[in-house]
Amino acid sequence: MTTNQARKAERPAPPLATPRNSGPALSLRPTRFGLAFLLLVTLTLVGCINYGLSLGYGLTFLLGGVWVMASTGVARAARQVRLSLSAPIEASAGGEALFTLSVTSTVAGAVTVNLKSSAGDTRTATLRVAAGEVRTLIVPVPARTRGPLTLTASAPAALDFLGLWAAGLAAPSPVTVNVAPVPETNAPPAPPRTVPGLEGGHSRTRGDEEFAGLRPYTPGDSPRQISWRHVARTGNLLTRETDAAQGQVRLLDWEDTAGDPEARLSRLATWVGEMDHAGLPFALKLPGAALAAGSGETQRLAALTLLAGVAPFPPATPPARLKLLAATDTDALRVTLLALAFTLVPGVLRQPLWDSALVAGLLVYGALRTRRPLPAIPTWALGVVAGLAAVGLNATYGTLLGSAAGTALLGLLVALKTAESHGRRDGHLLVLLGLFVASTHFFHGQGPLTALHAILSAALLLAAASRWTAPTRTDLKESSRENEADLPANLIRSGGLLALAAPLALTLFVLFPRPESPLWQLPIQGGATTGLSNEIRAGEYSNLAQNRAVAFRADFTGEMPSPDQRYWRGPVYEAYDGQSWKQVRIGGPSPSTEPLSSAPAWNYTLTLEPSGNPWLLALDAPLELPQGAVLTTAFQAVTFRPVNARRRVTLESRPARLGVSENPERLQFDLLLPAGQSPRAAALGESWRGLLPQERIEAGLDYLRRGSFSYTLSPPLLPAQDRVDAFLFGTKQGFCEHYAQSFVFLMRAAGLPARIVGGYLGGEVNPDGGYLIVRQQDAHAWAEVWVAGQGWQRVDPTAVVAPARVSAGLSTALSRPQAAAAAAPTSLGRLGLRLDALQNRWNDLVVGYDGSQQQALLSRVGLGGVGSAGYLAVLPLLLALALLPALWWLRQGARPRDPAARALHDLTVRLRLPRAPGETPSAYAARATAARPHLAPALNEVVRAYHAARYAPGDPAEALKTLALALRKVKR
Repeated sequence: MTTNQARKAERPAPPLATPRNSGPALSLRPTRFGLAFLLLVTLTLVGCINYGLSLGYGLTFLLGGVWVMASTGVARAARQVRLSLSAPIEASAGGEALFTLSVTSTVAGAVTVNLKSSAGDTRTATLRVAAGEVRTLIVPVPARTRGPLTLTASAPAALDFLGLWAAGLAAPSPVTVNVAPVPETNAPPAPPRTVPGLEGGHSRTRGDEEFAGLRPYTPGDSPRQISWRHVARTGNLLTRETDAAQGQVRLLDWEDTAGDPEARLSRLATWVGEMDHAGLPFALKLPGAALAAGSGETQRLAALTLLAGVAPFPPATPPARLKLLAATDTDALRVTLLALAFTLVPGVLRQPLWDSALVAGLLVYGALRTRRPLPAIPTWALGVVAGLAAVGLNATYGTLLGSAAGTALLGLLVALKTAESHGRRDGHLLVLLGLFVASTHFFHGQGPLTALHAILSAALLLAAASRWTAPTRTDLKESSRENEADLPANLIRSGGLLALAAPLALTLFVLFPRPESPLWQLPIQGGATTGLSNEIRAGEYSNLAQNRAVAFRADFTGEMPSPDQRYWRGPVYEAYDGQSWKQVRIGGPSPSTEPLSSAPAWNYTLTLEPSGNPWLLALDAPLELPQGAVLTTAFQAVTFRPVNARRRVTLESRPARLGVSENPERLQFDLLLPAGQSPRAAALGESWRGLLPQERIEAGLDYLRRGSFSYTLSPPLLPAQDRVDAFLFGTKQGFCEHYAQSFVFLMRAAGLPARIVGGYLGGEVNPDGGYLIVRQQDAHAWAEVWVAGQGWQRVDPTAVVAPARVSAGLSTALSRPQAAAAAAPTSLGRLGLRLDALQNRWNDLVVGYDGSQQQALLSRVGLGGVGSAGYLAVLPLLLALALLPALWWLRQGARPRDPAARALHDLTVRLRLPRAPGETPSAYAARATAARPHLAPALNEVVRAYHAARYAPGDPAEALKTLALALRKVKR
């Protein structure tokens, strides 16, 4: 290095490097998290199609709208961002070179950039920047060896609030620092070699004898040397330079060192530090290069730069190949755990207590780990817990594939994942799993409260995702404290994003095709505690009678059937083994159905609650069934697709003579009784064989009517052997299934084919909606007896013991068995009916919106159907219109809040000349004048009015009016 080169090295590096080009190279693309988010939306959409989850469609389209809306403002924000890199003034081998990344933006947002050093070290820096802020981040880069160290930025991008989209930015120019040799430890003192100075001559060095001039302030200058008078006058830091005639100065010579080149350079670096610490002027002499005498900070930096540039450079040391865990952002993880806890809360109501306690314990432990240093749970321990929990859930539900077991296992696995989560990737995975869990709640209910919980869960999880976009804690060193938004602010912003996505979600909810057939079936566990079962035994229906959950609602078009005609037919039980009655499948010809033309037809729509069963619970006898439903040989309406979610079906029924022509094999089967069971009842039935068929039926009813039988929900337990005898001749207390099975037993013993029909009886009329509410407690069992020439006749033996069960309902029948009508509802009951009317309306408009309703709606508005020319033409237009409110809102949100700044922003939009980040109004006006010279007077007036509105004392109202007038004079 020559002397001139060494003098150039004295000049400090500029604080910031300029970008490579004047504007960002925009390229909008989804991030990895954005692609994973889109995959989640796709998976939930497939699930909704398969299981017909109407509210699942709503949540899926809402999240899809969020994905689209997140992209709308990223490109615009990217045009307002500039990145700069600056190198440190110095760096020593074996330490860290502290590079500075600066971000300037006129709008609020987040920025990410990959940084790679020439030594092979890589870092990813992600940070938020407020509107108008210049944000700096210190990037420590290992300086392992002496020589030039270059830091290059690649793939810089602006991110949206959630980190779903990235818009490319212009990369700043690479910057380089010369890494000085590491000073030698315990080096000998520098030899007293000097060079003579010329007293009174032209050769001078730093000193305090004479004033030599002013220079810009350099870090390290003494405050006593600063010219405060010039600071007060100009606002710039200037340092007074003084010098003296050069006398004898120390010379640090390469020849005074020994060893290999790196050792010699290290010793010289130590001597340079000693000279600077002592405040002595010195000169430096190296082979082929020299540094003139001088002192102070500038001389020290110049000497170290000269030492750093000595060739040849030592071989580069590769970065350590260590697998390091990503730094955990405890604040973001804490918010994510809170969002997951809220999302998993509904599972407490349906999962085993031990499962809920385990999930809660894992979440609490994870939250405590964000507050204090607690040991992590070993991975093998988490695997053991997962395995044992799977075994426990399988024992509880009988499978792991059903909706109940599957959602319980999913919630537990999510909680286990929180115990091993560390960095941003794990945080994003937890957010996606939480959103998936929120969608699975619709398997268990699709009411308004479930919908509200899903929306709040999504808002909380999106707020957590925003925290992971730009971590609040990082291994990089910030030069200024980041003012992070708190959780309420993030929650409001995520909620606003959901609101912006709502029009698009609503459009897709109405117009997206709704297939009728599923892709696959998910097993749904269920027994008689939540609906009718495949078999019946004493006590089965009395359990259901204590459940007030809604089984279905029936909305009639026209006249409603009378109470004694509201028998909703379900499973038919024909096989009896002495303890339970079961359904059977008997082949052969189908029985006859002869509708009574004199009886009115009933047209009605059933809104079935999920049961996992295929029964449609129609009135006798169905004339028209919905698509995909059939009528069995036992006159039971069933569907090939079990009712795993709330479903609406439209039916038409009319009273009919059933089975006048019946399969002889079925009739013979319906005469069978288990050998040796209940001999007294069998003998009683056989004693009636000499009577006519109708007289046998009346004899059985008369025996129950006169036998002091009582109707109760809590009958005594019956023995396994001779249980019909125990009931008819012993306890005489029972519920509907007791009377039905005993009566069928008597009829079979009397020689009449008979069977039990399960279903529901009655229903509560809701005057607010004009429909029937049929609850699980309305579950009922009655008998059917076949009489030649008349077919199957419905006989309800419970009605002779408690007539109120037919005319007044269950609750009245239990307290007043002979009542003719139900008591008027109480005030609380009327309130419950009003709420149920709202629930029914919700079911009609939202939950029950399926392919048939969609087809009817499209036909009413003249679009034909899904896939028609009108549909395909209108759909893109409606989707575009759904985006307009969001685009307008985002455009308004990009405007500054300050009135004067907002006016200047509107001017830049009108001129189609964006204002650069950090550009002053005066500089912008000068640039705009250069592009449009005819606007120079108007722009100068705008600048004067802007300054007055922003900085003049007093009320700015008049100044703002002046600014508005000045803006009107600016014509493109």
